[in-house]
Amino acid sequence: MRTATISRKTSETSIDVTVNLDGTGVYTIHTGIGFFDHMLEQLSRHSLIDMDVKTVGDLHIDQHHTVEDTGLAIGEAIAKALGDKKGIRRYADALSPMDETLTRVAIDISGRPYLVWKTEFSQKKLGEMDTEMFEHWFHSFAQTAGVTLHVETLYGSNNHHIAEAAFKGLARALREAVEIDPRKADAIPSTKGVL
Repeated sequence: MRTATISRKTSETSIDVTVNLDGTGVYTIHTGIGFFDHMLEQLSRHSLIDMDVKTVGDLHIDQHHTVEDTGLAIGEAIAKALGDKKGIRRYADALSPMDETLTRVAIDISGRPYLVWKTEFSQKKLGEMDTEMFEHWFHSFAQTAGVTLHVETLYGSNNHHIAEAAFKGLARALREAVEIDPRKADAIPSTKGVL
């Protein structure tokens, strides 16, 4: 089983994350931000990656450290669970429709962290979550997961749908990218021989 546990403790946050890449999408998520929990639940359910995420952050200041550090910890846990990345499909993409919204997500588990974010919100908050923090979460996740990640909302107007389509798109792409390819299960998917 490809599993990992990460504990990240700073003066701003205390985070414990456990992931199982070969799970069924079972989750326990507690960050102190309801809408953020909802998005991370979507990520787990639709990627089939089991996730246990417990974050206690300095929400009395704002949401920045909580969201950022949770993204860093989840990304680090997934990278650790991937190990040497032998046999993974590596590349994947997904179109994620949610009612009037359509979002495209593409991922390369390359070891080269990069985010292209082409998604905008017309509201400053969804529930109690600051919408500016979504891009920051995806950036933090990409950095420690070591992935190249492109997220683009092709069209959409409902801010809830725009956010959820991005997380579900990531989930579907991540599910495929981390899967073991039975045709090359013994090989690193790179001509360099390492990722």
